[in-house]
Formats: sequence, structure tokens, C-alpha cells
Amino acid sequence: MVAVMQEEHIDNAREPIRARLAAWWEANARDLPWRFGRATPWGVLVSEVMSQQTQMSRVVPYWTDWMRAWPDAAALAKASTAEVITAWGRLGYPRRALRLQECARVVADRYGNVLPDDHDTLLSLPGIGDYTASAVSSFAFGRRVAVIDTNIRRVLSRVLLGVESRGGAATRFERDLANDVLPADVAKSVIWNQSVMELGAVVCTAKKPMCEICPISEQCAFLAAGLPGLGERRTRPRQRFQGTDRQVRGIILQALRRRHGADGASAGVPRAEIESLWADQGQLAACIASLDDDGLIDILPDGSLTLPR
Repeated sequence: MVAVMQEEHIDNAREPIRARLAAWWEANARDLPWRFGRATPWGVLVSEVMSQQTQMSRVVPYWTDWMRAWPDAAALAKASTAEVITAWGRLGYPRRALRLQECARVVADRYGNVLPDDHDTLLSLPGIGDYTASAVSSFAFGRRVAVIDTNIRRVLSRVLLGVESRGGAATRFERDLANDVLPADVAKSVIWNQSVMELGAVVCTAKKPMCEICPISEQCAFLAAGLPGLGERRTRPRQRFQGTDRQVRGIILQALRRRHGADGASAGVPRAEIESLWADQGQLAACIASLDDDGLIDILPDGSLTLPR
């Protein structure tokens, strides 16, 4: 019975939701530099890689500087690893920068510096997963493909099913739902993906949804049910940052970036100087080893550290 009621609600709400979200998107979409046809497909891909696990507001200055330095795949492919890691700055998860450069080399060498517009080919590129391939297909090439990220899953689950999206990996049901409600019209499907994702990012947020300004509150089954289980998560709580290996790795890389930025030649930072950065020497040594394994630093014969050359 519940499933039948959900299906009826989805069918009845589908068109009003699409119309209201499209109008809301046109009037309220954030003016990000890679939107509204102002970026190349490569620029859109860079924005998607940078935005993974990072707020878009933080990404904008990094993306702008990055695209100014390396406007296409061929330019990034020729950059030194040290330059790439330095430009990545404090975006976090710096292995993404190395994978993006690997992707650039493949695009430059194998595809003549033209980003492929086929979803399956995009998916075959280094560092490109299903979400990024789908997002680039939709936002850069205007393809009809369901884009499924945390924000979209949350909005669809709340509005159409009346239940909280509790995180974790996307289920088959969630994927089927996203494909089922995707407009058949290609242009409308792109606007749908953009508007649902934007709504989840700025209005239908995880902990404090702003239902009072939501353009589709009248169609929202979650609001009608009283926001049951708001903010519940099935994944483990987010790991604290203070004192973690992530923090230590970031401190080490920041010291190397500063040295690289000062002389442009990736001069080695003496081991003693690195060891002064963190009191727990065992943790520090483990983080140095992991950075070396990830290809993010070089350890010179005298023990000093440098960004890869």
C-alpha cells in the first residue's frame, strides 16, 4: 500500500516539480564560472573533480587560477607534478590532482586534446567515476543522463518518497528512481539535473533544510510527513580532522608548497625542519611514507623532502 501511494505521489508531483524547479533555477542559480556555457567541456570536468568532497564556494578561486594556467588538457599534461600539487593548494585529497593530470595526458595524447563526449569513454579516463562521467555528459555535452550525487539523492528521497536519505553508496532503487523521473526531453533533463543538485546544495540541505523558501515545498512528501528522521545517517560519523593523518599530510605538503612557491625549483626541505612540524614522530614518519607511496613527494638522498619534479 505504501509503495502504491509513493508511486501515485511521484506521478502526480512530477510535472509541477519540474516546472517550479526550472523557474527557480533560472532565477536563483549561483553564478559559478564554469556554468552557463562559459567553460569548455574540459573546464567543466576540472570543476567536477575539484568539487568532489569540497564546497563549490572554495573551489572557485582555485578553478579560476588553474584554468588560467592550464586552459586545456595538453597544457596540464605538460606541467610539472610540483606545479600541479602546488596549484591544488588546500582543496584536500591531493591525489585528485595527480589523477586529473593523468587524465589530461590521456586526453591530450589519445584524443587530440579534445575531451570525449561519450559517457563510456569518459568513464574509461583515469580518475573519472560514474558521477563525474554523468555530470560532464549532462552539463558539458547536454546529454540525457541521470546525474546521481548526494544532493540529488537527498532531494529525490525527501520530496518524492517522504523519507530521509541516509547516505552511503547509492542503491539500485535510488538509481532507478533518478532515471525514472529524468525528463525525456534532452534540454529539460540537463536543467533538471542542475536544478535538483542546486536545490540540495543551497536549500534542501542535510541538517537544516530551508523549507520556508523551497520552491517545491507544496509537493514535498517529507515536509508533509513532518521531516521524519531529519539528518539521520547510516554511514559512520565524519572523522575529526584535528590530529588525523589527513592533517599531518596537509601540513607536510603545505611546507613543501611554500618552499616551491618561494624559489620555483622544488628545493628540498631538510628532514629536521619537517620533523619540527609535528610532535608525534611516529605518525609523522608514517605520513611521509604514505605521501611518498602516493607519488605526492620525493625523498632525496640526504633525507630532505621535495615536491615531485
